[in-house]
Amino acid sequence: MRVLWETLLGRRGPLRHAPDRHEAWVALGALLLLVTGAPVAGWAGGAVADAALRRAVHAQHAERHAVEAVVVGPTRFAGDPEGGRQSPRARVPVSWPAPDGTTRTGEVAVASRPGPPGSRLRIWTDAAGLPVAPPMDGHTARTHALLGGVGSFLVAAAGVEAGRRLVVRRLVRRRHARLDREWAATAPHWGRTGTGG
Repeated sequence: MRVLWETLLGRRGPLRHAPDRHEAWVALGALLLLVTGAPVAGWAGGAVADAALRRAVHAQHAERHAVEAVVVGPTRFAGDPEGGRQSPRARVPVSWPAPDGTTRTGEVAVASRPGPPGSRLRIWTDAAGLPVAPPMDGHTARTHALLGGVGSFLVAAAGVEAGRRLVVRRLVRRRHARLDREWAATAPHWGRTGTGG
């Protein structure tokens, strides 16, 4: 940090040139953006994701309704029952009341093993009475919003670093071009110092 500060102040040394100061300013700007800009971008991304997910949770809870269904047949698991490898999601035939008062029958996916035929379980249906996935809960929405904020922070930080590298690469190319020009002007006279030529 001390070397960076001295370079920024422009303290002269035999090996310090204007491009060194330019690179130091670029590094300082990138550091400030990483310390301030990236966290702000992360917070903003998380806030936007949180607002969108809250709206989605509210809409899902308004559109989906929990109903009590009755198991009407054996549970069917995906996987190999002989090898003992069963999918954590099972398909179970159930009947449930529709909004129009009729009884509907179909298969629904359940996360845990349901009881025998005749047992009851809760399923979620839409306004038409068709089975749907449960609505997202607030904890899951907050977790997704947090991940969105972290992702925004990482994208912003990567953008700052990519920008810094691009600018430094251009500064280095300009420095090399300047050194090539100086060498082209000096090379013909190399070794002639003091010869009077």
